[in-house]
Order: sequence, then C-alpha cells, then structure tokens
Amino acid sequence: MEQWLVFIQEIGFPIVVSFYLMHRVESKLESIHNALLSLKS
Repeated sequence: MEQWLVFIQEIGFPIVVSFYLMHRVESKLESIHNALLSLKS
C-alpha cells in the first residue's frame, strides 16, 4: 500500500500540473482565436 502512495505522489502531481497548464493555455488560445475573428469581421 505504501508503494502505491509513493507512486501516486510522484506521478499524480505532475499529471495535475500538466492538466492545469493545458487548461490555462486553452483559455489563452481561445482568447487569441476570438480576437482574430473580431479583426476579420
């Protein structure tokens, strides 16, 4: 059981950080996309 906790601590944290950063980048890309669409009109 302790091995699983160590595994989750070592692997889980980078996964959570990666998903957080992908979410931030997605919102920034959406803002850029909307800005480009407004310039096109």
